[in-house]
Amino acid sequence: MEHESRGMMPRRDKTILFAVTSSLSLIFLKGQIGLLKKKGWTTAVATAPATPDQLEKFAQSEQTMAIPVPLEREIDLKADLIGLSEMYRAIRKFRPTITNVGTPKAGLLGGLAAVAARAPIRIYTLHGLHLETAQGNKGRLLYLTERIAMACAHKIVCVSNSLREQVHELRLASPHKTLVLGAGSPNGVRPPPPADSEAIEALRQQLKLHDQSVIGFVGRFTRDKGMAELMEAFWQIRQVVPGTKLLLIGDYEEGDSAGAAVRQAIDQTPDVVRAGFVPDFYPYYPLMTVLALPTSREGFPTVALEAAAFGLPLVTTTATGARDVVQDGVTGWQVPVGDADALAQALLEALKDPEEAKRRGDAGREWVLEHFKLENVQQRWVDFYDELLHWDELKNLNPEKRWLDILAASVGLAALGLPMLGLAYLVRQKLGSPVLFKQVRPGLNGQPFTMYKFRTMTDERAPDGELLPDAVRLTSFGKFLRSTSLDELPELWNVLKGDMSLVGPRPLLMSYLPLYNERELRRHEVRPGVTGWAQVNGRNALSWEQKFEYDVWYVENHSLLLDLRILLMTLQKVFQREGISAAGEVTMPKFSGSSRDS
Repeated sequence: MEHESRGMMPRRDKTILFAVTSSLSLIFLKGQIGLLKKKGWTTAVATAPATPDQLEKFAQSEQTMAIPVPLEREIDLKADLIGLSEMYRAIRKFRPTITNVGTPKAGLLGGLAAVAARAPIRIYTLHGLHLETAQGNKGRLLYLTERIAMACAHKIVCVSNSLREQVHELRLASPHKTLVLGAGSPNGVRPPPPADSEAIEALRQQLKLHDQSVIGFVGRFTRDKGMAELMEAFWQIRQVVPGTKLLLIGDYEEGDSAGAAVRQAIDQTPDVVRAGFVPDFYPYYPLMTVLALPTSREGFPTVALEAAAFGLPLVTTTATGARDVVQDGVTGWQVPVGDADALAQALLEALKDPEEAKRRGDAGREWVLEHFKLENVQQRWVDFYDELLHWDELKNLNPEKRWLDILAASVGLAALGLPMLGLAYLVRQKLGSPVLFKQVRPGLNGQPFTMYKFRTMTDERAPDGELLPDAVRLTSFGKFLRSTSLDELPELWNVLKGDMSLVGPRPLLMSYLPLYNERELRRHEVRPGVTGWAQVNGRNALSWEQKFEYDVWYVENHSLLLDLRILLMTLQKVFQREGISAAGEVTMPKFSGSSRDS
C-alpha cells in the first residue's frame, strides 16, 4: 500500500511562505527574510496590508514576493471564508516546501489553507495566547481555534519558554510537537546605535520632558497590556515623586475594554506625555528612566529586550512571556499580574535608587546582547528551516489524521456519553470501584501518558493479600466487555486529548521500552491507537514478533485510506465477537525481549 504522506511531499526545495494577519506584524520577519534570500531560499509573505504601500515596501527591502490576502483581526464568518480561500490560492500558486503561519487569524486560516493545499511542511509560530485573558464563549471559541491551528501544524515554535509551558498546561498541543529556538524571541534585537546627544536632547525638548524622571511604556493602550494598573500606579507615584513623567508610545485599540476611566486618566493627566505611534522606538529609549510592562499576557515582548539593550531597568509582571524577559532582582523587577500597588512600589524603587536601577539595567543589557543579538537569532531560524528539509519524521506527523481524530472522538463522546454512563454503572455494580482502569503507557516518541479503560477485573486477593491471577479475576462480564471492545470506549478521551489516535499500534507497557530492538522501537513514531493493523490481523493469536512487524509495517505505510480500512475491519471483528484489544497477560505472555537484534 502506498504511503499517502509521501505523495504529499513532492519536493524539498528551499521555498517558504510566511503568513501573518497584518503587515504590521512583518516586523517579526524584518531582516530574517533577507538573510534567507542570501542563504539560497525563495520566500513569499501573505498578509493583509495595513497601509496601501506597506507590504510592497517590505517586499522590496527584503527581496521577497508579496501576496496581499484579506484578513480581519476580529471574527467575521464571510470575511474569514474569503480570507481562507485567498490564502489557499496563495499557497497553491507559490507551492512552498514550508509554510510558517503566525498571529491568531493567519495562524488559523493559514494553517487550514496549508493543510488543504497539502503544503509539505507546516509550521505555526506562536506569538502569544489571546485566550489567556478571554472569558466566556469568546474564551472557549479562542481555545477551539488554537487547538485547530496547532493540529494543522507539524511543529509549533513558541517564542518563549513560558509560552510553551502554557501550551502544555492548557493541553493545546503535545510536548513533542512544540519547541523554542534558543532562549526564545521571534527575531532578536538590533544593538543600540551610538548615542547622538543632540538628537536625544532635541526629542526631549520636543516632548517637554526636560530633566524629570520618566517611566516609559511602549504598546497598545489596552486592558491586556495593564493600562488600568499602570495609571493607578502612576497616580501613587506622583504623590511620592512629584514631577515624574509617564511617556506613552502607542495608541488605543478599537473595541478594547480598557475602560472610559483609563482613557480619561491618560488624556487628562498633565504628567502623561503621549508620543503616538512611531515607526522606530529606538530614539525614545534614551529618554526613559525605567520601562514599565504591566501586561497580563505576552508571547515574548521584543520591546522589553530593546529597552534592556539600552541598559534600562525593567518592571514587568509574572505573566506568560513577560517573566522570560526579566530576571527578578537581577535585570529588573517582577510583580504579580493586576497588582497596581506592587507595580507602583517596584517603579518607585527604580526611581528612588538610581544605583540599583543602573546595576539591574547593566545586567539586563549584558544578558540581552549575549542571548538575543539580531544576527544570532535570525541564524537560528535559518538553521531550523534548513534542518526541516531533511526531517524524515515529518511523514509520521500527519495533521489531517489528528484533525479527523479530534472530530471523530468529539462526535463519539457526544453520541456515546449516556450509554457510557450506563455502562459505568454496570461496571460499578458487577466489578466494583473505581470504574476506570488507569495505567501509564508509552505514546508518541515513547512519551508517557495515562490511558483510560473500563475495568474488566475484580480486586480479588489471596489470603496473603496478593492479587489473584488475571485469569481468575477476569469475570464473564469482563470477558464480554473485552470481546465487544466496550472496555476501550474511555480511550476516546485519550484520542481527544492527543495521547492516542483512533488507529495505530496498541500502547503496551512502559517496562517494554528498553526491551525493543531498533526496528521495534519504530512503533512509537506514530500515536498509539484504539485499534491497529496487528489487532485486525490476529491480535493475541500472533507472536510478539509478528505483532511488532504488523506495527512497523503500519508506521511505514499508514494513510487515511488504510486507517479507514482498519476501522471497517475492526467493526467486523467486533460484530463477530472476535475482539480487537490487547488482552494483556490473560491470553498473551509477557514480552521479555526480542530474539532478533534488528
